Amino acid sequence: MSDEFNAALPPLDDAKAEQMIGKVVLVGITRYGGDGQIQGRQQYSGTVLRISAEEGVVLADEADGHERYLPPMLDQYLPAEPGEYRLRTGGSIVVDPDYLTTWDLHAQQ
Repeated sequence: MSDEFNAALPPLDDAKAEQMIGKVVLVGITRYGGDGQIQGRQQYSGTVLRISAEEGVVLADEADGHERYLPPMLDQYLPAEPGEYRLRTGGSIVVDPDYLTTWDLHAQQ
């Protein structure tokens, strides 16, 4: 991440970051085109491998093990209620994730 990008982020909450290591996060991403219309949606779950201001939140994808990177804005990772969550993309079921997070990605106009 660039220094300019990091300057816009709140300081990393090291205590929360440490608590999140090894936990499962259910992720929802909505992509918007330059016209503001939804271009796609994606859902996946992953286990938190590490968190830093430089890399963000690094997850090991539960489906294929590949690393995925999310912003280190830890206030966007909310505790999940226990239960079964069916992913709309792929249809798999995630049981009792620890955190939920959603992100909206907007294309530049």
